[in-house]
Amino acid sequence: MEMETWWNASWGAVLGLLIGSFLNVVIYRLPKMMERRWTEEVQAMQAPAAQADTSPAHPEPERFNLMVPRSRCPSCGHLVQWYENIPVVSYLFLRGRCSACKARISVRYPLIEMATGALFFFCIQRWGVTATGIAWCGFSAALVALAFIDWDTTLLPDDITLPLLWAGLLSSALQWIAVPLHASVFGAVAGYLSLWLVYWGFKLATGKEGMGYGDFKLFAALGAWFGWQALVPIILMSSVIGAVIGIAMKIFSSLREGGYIPFGPFLVGAGFTAMVFGPHAILDTVLKLLSL
Repeated sequence: MEMETWWNASWGAVLGLLIGSFLNVVIYRLPKMMERRWTEEVQAMQAPAAQADTSPAHPEPERFNLMVPRSRCPSCGHLVQWYENIPVVSYLFLRGRCSACKARISVRYPLIEMATGALFFFCIQRWGVTATGIAWCGFSAALVALAFIDWDTTLLPDDITLPLLWAGLLSSALQWIAVPLHASVFGAVAGYLSLWLVYWGFKLATGKEGMGYGDFKLFAALGAWFGWQALVPIILMSSVIGAVIGIAMKIFSSLREGGYIPFGPFLVGAGFTAMVFGPHAILDTVLKLLSL
């Protein structure tokens, strides 16, 4: 039985590597797809004025989604072949460089693949090839994508946060996760409303926006997956992590223009900590850190 568990977990890790490779595409393309959609909506609103314009029509933009066009080198446009897109292996074989122009490939790509593989390994090793294990694999993949998208763009797409929220409620209703449905529902409601109130309190006091609506939805999703009892430990852990990293970035003068730091990655970090160790372990850890 022990050998079967590790065997299944190993195959889970392989699947995680493949999913991680796809997440690299999602992290890069989904924000650009959102920007294109916003541009199209603006153009549609301006359509009446455009109809009176006698200038030549703009050409149709190239199709751009998670499937097309094929991945290519941003430096030279070289189309990535299938054998150059094998998770981790291709990066090592190519020595981290494009096969055509030898431009450097970011090490973040294999790191995301390995992180996703490790998370899938953990989920299958702990919960097995069950609905529970698969549910937590999906949870992990969504959080990885959200963390990096938010870090890059300060966006937390509804295309991921809302399905993650509903998946948590559904998993609770079907008893795939050990959270009663009432705790999951109240967790989602309390998670959203708590940050919504903080947002408006901060805005009324300072006239500035301290966070985005995506943070509300992500916190609501975490409440759905872990229950309302986990919300305080999760927000404490994410705040402590965010404060430590923010102070470090300020010391090393690596803050972005405007001095902002996206909050989503820290919520994700606390969410993974809750998944691995449990929400109560988070609270104990935070209290120990605060007592130092």
